[in-house]
Amino acid sequence: MAKKIIIYSTPNCGYCVFAKDFFKANKIEFREIDVSDDEKAAQEMIKKSGQMGVPVIDIDGKIIVGFDKAKIKKALGLK
Repeated sequence: MAKKIIIYSTPNCGYCVFAKDFFKANKIEFREIDVSDDEKAAQEMIKKSGQMGVPVIDIDGKIIVGFDKAKIKKALGLK
């Protein structure tokens, strides 16, 4: 079953690009939310993660702050 993935990001965030490229390269669907343009989403991200920095990645409710490939792979069940 596909996991629900949300990436909270901003347009000028290099690590956000790395995260999105990782998901695209592995053919994993995700929803991107630009928190620089959506105050409500930014507040939601802060509430979930306790962080103001991006990317914040939500994989089925598991929150990963930053582009941590090992944590992302573990949350996705990838080797």
